Amino acid sequence: MSIAAAATQNPSIQQHHHNHRIIIPNKNGEKLVGILHQSGTTTDLVILCHGFQCSKDTNLILNLAVALEKAQISSFRFDFSGNGESEGSFQFGNFSTEVDDLHAVVQHFRESNRVIRAIVGHSKGGNMGLLHASKYHDIKTVVNISGRYNLKAGIEECLGKDYFERIKKDGFIDVKKSSGSLDYRVTKESLMEVLGTNLNEVCPQIDKECRHTNVIW
Repeated sequence: MSIAAAATQNPSIQQHHHNHRIIIPNKNGEKLVGILHQSGTTTDLVILCHGFQCSKDTNLILNLAVALEKAQISSFRFDFSGNGESEGSFQFGNFSTEVDDLHAVVQHFRESNRVIRAIVGHSKGGNMGLLHASKYHDIKTVVNISGRYNLKAGIEECLGKDYFERIKKDGFIDVKKSSGSLDYRVTKESLMEVLGTNLNEVCPQIDKECRHTNVIW
């Protein structure tokens, strides 16, 4: 059954299209900033998660929100901590924190009597949806758009062939922009979290009742 077909009618909600800026605290007390696209006449909601070094305002996330709106499905797009308008410092990896950010968003809307029909994430955001489903077991549908399955792939290209030796020696690696200025810092702890996350082990922990779909973009 599709998300739209599964919608539960609720006469207390007027049919309309409105965007609302909402701030949700995460477990560390940082403010997560998001936009609620209220559409249709139900309490159903899809949560949209952006990718690495992106935000809730990237074209792909915006296009998904608009497409859902046209289908009379409400959505909420937000910035993970350290990204976009949300508080906190940007960190490489940061999986456990971002999974808990996502859970704070889910809990906020559950307490507001919304029905979370799906988490839809792009790239790293798709992986956060899978990790959330494996940890909290409270979502029935996860859509992973172009999320990297082998998380080790691409690290050497990003950090250099000798990245492991350098980070063992210095404790961090600074990634520079093309201009030569600092883009972000990779700490040993954050790198080890990425290298230690195996989606082959994560995905079997997701409830069998949870549908998870991978989309190649």
